Amino acid sequence: MLSLLFKNFIRSKGTKIGLLFLLCIGFISLLIGKQFQDKQEKSIQEATIYQKEHIARNAAFHKDEIGLLLYYIKFSLVNTTLPINSLAIGQRDVNPSIQNVTIRGLEGQKYDAELNNPNNLLSGNIDFSFVLIYLFPLLIIAFSYNVISEEKESGTWKIVATQSQNTFKYILQLFYVRILSLIALFTVLLFTAVLFLNIPLDQSFFIFFGIGILYILFWFAVCFFIVSLQMHSNVNAVSLLTIWLFLIIIVPAGINAFIVNKYKIPEALELTIQQRNAYHEKWDTDKNETMEKFYKHYPQFREYKIPEDKEFSWLWYFAMQQMGDDESAVQSKELYAKLEQRNRASELIAQFIPTLHTQIQLNDIAKSDLRNQLLFLKETTKFHEKLRLHFYPKIFKNEAVNQQNWENYKVETFKDSTEISFLKAFLPLLLFILVLIGFGWRNFNRLAV
Repeated sequence: MLSLLFKNFIRSKGTKIGLLFLLCIGFISLLIGKQFQDKQEKSIQEATIYQKEHIARNAAFHKDEIGLLLYYIKFSLVNTTLPINSLAIGQRDVNPSIQNVTIRGLEGQKYDAELNNPNNLLSGNIDFSFVLIYLFPLLIIAFSYNVISEEKESGTWKIVATQSQNTFKYILQLFYVRILSLIALFTVLLFTAVLFLNIPLDQSFFIFFGIGILYILFWFAVCFFIVSLQMHSNVNAVSLLTIWLFLIIIVPAGINAFIVNKYKIPEALELTIQQRNAYHEKWDTDKNETMEKFYKHYPQFREYKIPEDKEFSWLWYFAMQQMGDDESAVQSKELYAKLEQRNRASELIAQFIPTLHTQIQLNDIAKSDLRNQLLFLKETTKFHEKLRLHFYPKIFKNEAVNQQNWENYKVETFKDSTEISFLKAFLPLLLFILVLIGFGWRNFNRLAV
């Protein structure tokens, strides 16, 4: 019986068109992922070459003052891009994966990003996670909305019911062949991605695979529940499409609006302006006042004094830059705190919205979510502070430029080592599946098919 049901299902022209369409879109998403991956790799290679040439060129040009040299030199920090990131690009197409900073004021540099076409940002990327979250459910709905109702409306259901010893088992078999087809398609696409995008078969990949399977099963459970109500095919189709629209678009948009309004953040531009204003004001402030604030921040540098015979000194200049960061520190901490609150609130609410939960978890696995970006910004701050502490003494003592080993300053890398929680990833979807199947089973028993 099962093999016959599978043959009947797969022979349908609608089934073939649907599976072929999703397969083609899936391959297109992998090509987009490959383009993104190549772009990231090219950017990192270019950053490595650029930093080496940039330092060498400036060191040759500014031979006399190390302070002037370090005014210009930029150092790069790279946020590691995992191969699996090509499947769930997330925020990586908006937020930079490479931070290029000088040892001057950090807040004015931290939010520099690559220019992008606004139309491209608006439409987003059709990556694999988009295909899974948005398009797989539509095909599941198309395959399942009329599982029983079509035969009832055509008058063949009574024949099926009399020939089958257990009609509920027959219904499960109808769903089984559809589930098998969609999971097989998902598996083919994902393991094609392994070969095409060089994704390692590690823990992250199998969690990604597991979440994808559960997400597909969740939508079949939704269809199973709606079918169990035994309504007309048209009603089933409208109900399922309404649920899709509600869970995919309306609820996430509403939650986003709620979180944005609840946790209002200062604009990064305002923070940059605050930092620059604080720095520029120091040109008209008493130098001793500026230096006292600087010494309070860095007591280890109190031994260095401004030369009385010079109107300008690099000690005073970089102290001004430091004060710009210090005086915008409150706004900077507020921005971080509000973004972290947004991220926590999103993760908490998403546990009750399967579609949103899946998206967040896939981005989390790919290290392309807001949490990863916040960690990268924090690492940028540490990286910048390390550069300052390393170069400040050299500047203040005006060490010779040609005595520094500039070849040793390589591009540094940040790797997000946050562990993925199996329970957090799988449990919400699993609970929704079990609840929907339970209600569906109860409805079939109550209505006696």
